[in-house]
Amino acid sequence: MSLGYKRVVVTGIGAITPLGRTAPEYWEGLINGVSGADLIKQFDASKFKTRFACEVKDFNPESYFERKEARKLDRYSQFAIVAADEAVKHANLTQEGINHDRVGVIWASGIGGMITFIDEMRNFFSGDGTPRFNPFFIPKMILDIAAGHISMRYGFRGPNFCTVSACASSTNALIDALTYVRLGVADAIICGGSEAVITEAGIGGFNAMKALSERNNEPAIASRPFDLNRDGFVMGEGGGAIIVEEYEHAKRRGANILVEIAGGGMSADAHHLTAPHPEGLGAFNVMKNALADANMKPEDIQYINVHGTSTPLGDISEVTAIQRVFGEHAYNVNISSTKSMTGHLLGAAGAVEGIAAIYSVINDTCPPTINHFTDDPVFDPRLNFTFTNAQKRTINAALSNTFGFGGHNASIIFKKFRE
Repeated sequence: MSLGYKRVVVTGIGAITPLGRTAPEYWEGLINGVSGADLIKQFDASKFKTRFACEVKDFNPESYFERKEARKLDRYSQFAIVAADEAVKHANLTQEGINHDRVGVIWASGIGGMITFIDEMRNFFSGDGTPRFNPFFIPKMILDIAAGHISMRYGFRGPNFCTVSACASSTNALIDALTYVRLGVADAIICGGSEAVITEAGIGGFNAMKALSERNNEPAIASRPFDLNRDGFVMGEGGGAIIVEEYEHAKRRGANILVEIAGGGMSADAHHLTAPHPEGLGAFNVMKNALADANMKPEDIQYINVHGTSTPLGDISEVTAIQRVFGEHAYNVNISSTKSMTGHLLGAAGAVEGIAAIYSVINDTCPPTINHFTDDPVFDPRLNFTFTNAQKRTINAALSNTFGFGGHNASIIFKKFRE
């Protein structure tokens, strides 16, 4: 971190995930090794190659919104608002004296309102060709609208936009929030991401790429990062929100500081549309960049929440990069993929996995990588993938990785807060 930057802390979190509809429920599911995968209930997937996913369980929008309001919101925006509401309440960001002109919202999604788009196209093509579209079609679908909804809900008038970098999107949102607060542009920013693409097009499109697991008879054990027989990722959905705040501002208002954000890094593979760099070059660069930005050494990190999607090539590329960056210290670091439990939340992955990293620092606990059955000889057996069970250890700093199609890479580091 360069001289003159302001310190940046986290003062609130919120999450709605396949493991629970609040951040504490999500963490409880993680440390207990719960799988969120099951047969898809949102549409008839019986003819698809993949018929399961990690859905948010028993989600009823009318438990959170008036019916008229809910109909104006795509599912991804509903998730965004639910997570943001929890985080804002957790941080007490509505207390008297907050300057709303200096509180921003930076949200993320990889795809946005896919459900809305599919519904409108289905209605159009099932009719007589007369163009009859819902007047809320465009504002429900567009990627940036979740940030707009959150700002309007609370009257926050600071920086407001949406980041899009595929599965790195919400880590990029976090890094943008870190930057704006560091530079004094805002006192606090609600940031995070949400995704809701468990749809015919979402599952069918990723099936066509051969990216998804097809273990339809055993969905709960289908997401198996680093296992010899991994066969693709499991789609997830949900959202995560993190309140990023300038330290002195948080201190003045008596906020409960959870962790400090030490730094973040970004890079590009510049290699392939969907495949990772075979030598993990982009992943290597992004972790080095994050450490440099945080003014930290590899030895300062105790836990890495890896991208770890459970794809044959992706897992190898990331572990190769970790060993290059961390050297001998790689054997002293806990590594785990929480996607083994939540599935892959695409543009929301960085936010919900960032929250897992935050909890790991607070609780000195590494969540596990579940569903490990057979060692893959390509991985060094001295590495600690935290298989099966959560592990207790002192965690002064945790790093979270996210990588997206197009070669987008983003990493962020959280550390224990000390005065």
